Amino acid sequence: MGTKHRFDTGEARALKTYVKLMRATESVTARAHRQLSSFGLTISQFGVLEALYHLGPMSQSEIGQKILRSSGNMTMVIDNLEKRKLVRRERNRADRRFFIIHLTDDGKKLISSIFPSHAAEIARALDVLTPAEQQTLGRLCKKLGLEARPEA
Repeated sequence: MGTKHRFDTGEARALKTYVKLMRATESVTARAHRQLSSFGLTISQFGVLEALYHLGPMSQSEIGQKILRSSGNMTMVIDNLEKRKLVRRERNRADRRFFIIHLTDDGKKLISSIFPSHAAEIARALDVLTPAEQQTLGRLCKKLGLEARPEA
């Protein structure tokens, strides 16, 4: 497909790299999502459960920062997890304006049963890369993510 825009070499390279990055992300995400959907979870819901499982109870905004979701999206995700009795909200004793989100026993049971196979699936998806390539990709993604953040 043609374009009317005249790209300089740097723009063309950047756009091609961006498309490859997004396609790779979509492929790995789709692979992970297939497994999670069999448990009736979205990727965001899984992210909340996984963060609470590994890091312990935290506020809704802290969870949002950990899994890179907006506060509006987090409210809906946590509401849906709460309806399924996988998490519970508890008023923050230090600041009653906020809730601390906790895993319930059912939530712990679910995430502890799902996480090992999820980790194995991600490992299989990335197995096309050597360990050194995975480390390089991780380092480059971190650098890109830190530098490309939107300005406040």
